[in-house]
Amino acid sequence: MITQSEINKALAAADQPIMIESASQFQQAVKNWRKCKVIGIDTEFVRERTWRADLGLIQLSDGKSVWLLDPLQTGPLQPLSTLLEDRSIIKILHAPSEDLDVLLYHTGTVPTPMFDTQTACTMLGQSLQMGYHKTVDWLLNITVDKGETRSNWCKRPLRPAQLHYAALDVCLLPMMQRQLSTRLQALGRDGWLIEDCERLLNKAKTPADPAQAWKRINGYGRLDGSALAILQKLANWRDEEAERRNLARGFVIKDNDLLTIATQKPASLSALSGLDIWHPKAIQRYGPDLITHIDEVLQAGLTAEATENLQTKYRKLLNNMQKVVREKAIELSVEPALLASKRDLESLILATDSEPLPERFQGWRKNIISSELLALKDEFS
Repeated sequence: MITQSEINKALAAADQPIMIESASQFQQAVKNWRKCKVIGIDTEFVRERTWRADLGLIQLSDGKSVWLLDPLQTGPLQPLSTLLEDRSIIKILHAPSEDLDVLLYHTGTVPTPMFDTQTACTMLGQSLQMGYHKTVDWLLNITVDKGETRSNWCKRPLRPAQLHYAALDVCLLPMMQRQLSTRLQALGRDGWLIEDCERLLNKAKTPADPAQAWKRINGYGRLDGSALAILQKLANWRDEEAERRNLARGFVIKDNDLLTIATQKPASLSALSGLDIWHPKAIQRYGPDLITHIDEVLQAGLTAEATENLQTKYRKLLNNMQKVVREKAIELSVEPALLASKRDLESLILATDSEPLPERFQGWRKNIISSELLALKDEFS
């Protein structure tokens, strides 16, 4: 039971956060954090033009105090890794995928064990993408200001309004975790959350494969075999170039422009320029590489097939699987996508008998939904 006194104490802590702005303060704070049983964590960053997020602030709270760590002042963040790796302390985050990327890059590790409050809410029947502010309102009947959402967290000095906003984003996490954990245990779903959080952590620690970058581009299914092979090559090149230059993908070349190039297959810089999709300086910088990759595909006669696109004959099976998922979701009072999304079902359909069951259908979902879906697949074949 969360008391009003606890809520008031957490909100008061957000009014007077403890600033961590030196290496010595950082070291002492880590010692204090290591005494906590649970600790809420959030990050503020800027990621508009860059491949890697520029970290501006790390917030931590035990529900009684709030610490705001300024990474632009403290220096290297490796000391934080001892807290993140301490398995005796539960780290609480909300919708943590981007936070995990940021923490992994700057500390070399991820928070383990982790309690994702967004996933916990989903397992209790709430929206799959419910934001922190709506979650606070639903759980604690508190309205949190969203006015600084799009602040520049790397510009100094940070304004008092920014600091208060950042503190509010973390001060309530410990009591939210307590309440959510109690509700999950009452439904026997606490094990669900442990599994899905482990899956999130494993995904964060697994580097993205540039060879699969083409799958991020909407519209690849419309390309012929040769054009798709070119797109695969160029999307791989773009990811490597974007990471090397620390640029967002679109600032190297936009998705639609990649599709145009793959479709038109320009064989020279003049032909590439004639497509009128790129600034001359970009053609000068990147054009030779693109033409070389296109030529390699064409000279080798390479083609590709978007196997992820289901053949027409599988549509009925997909529809039947989606019906089963919807019915089970209604029975459990959760959103269907928590059990399996359309893409998850397509991967299950395309998986061969010699391949392991897709990860999404292992663990707690296996008895709840996977067995019935596999039976439908067996009947179809």
